[in-house]
Amino acid sequence: MTSAGGPGDPGDLGDLAFRRPTAADHPRIVDVIDDWWGGRKVRQALPRLWLEHFGGTSWIVEGPDGRLAGFVIAFVSQDDPATGYVHMIAAEPNRRRRGLGRALYERAFADLVGRGARRAVAVMWPANRIAVDFHRALGFRVDDGPRSQRLYGTPAYADYDGPGEDRAVFIRDIDAGAGRGTDPERAV
Repeated sequence: MTSAGGPGDPGDLGDLAFRRPTAADHPRIVDVIDDWWGGRKVRQALPRLWLEHFGGTSWIVEGPDGRLAGFVIAFVSQDDPATGYVHMIAAEPNRRRRGLGRALYERAFADLVGRGARRAVAVMWPANRIAVDFHRALGFRVDDGPRSQRLYGTPAYADYDGPGEDRAVFIRDIDAGAGRGTDPERAV
């Protein structure tokens, strides 16, 4: 990639190959995931079942050498089909700020909209400044509802996922523009 990139710069993604993940991709993803999260232990948050059952709304991207460059795992809520969730998104640290995360999200949005979702939700640890800033740059808004409080500088919910597991909830409307009428195989 030749672009220095930035939150709004799509960079040059021509050397990357996007495809649907399969269960066979699980070992290579979990081998790098903790490193990609700066050493935070998140491996347990991605059991193989995510790749076995949500491949139709998820993407993996590889470099020309076949090495993993990024992935997104998303799904549509069964209880609220208007809501799509992004369970996890990541780009290899040396490929960040070049449009890869945006390209992964555009594909996921197109898949979610194609299944009837009108909004996307992403839940994250509020101290993960990289993820918080990335989602804000993509137009997500933080849920600052009545039970939220400022944690690590971001409105978040204390103990959202259990004792000590604080989370910020980010929401973005996706039915107007993002993904509508787009072929996810070409959405870049």
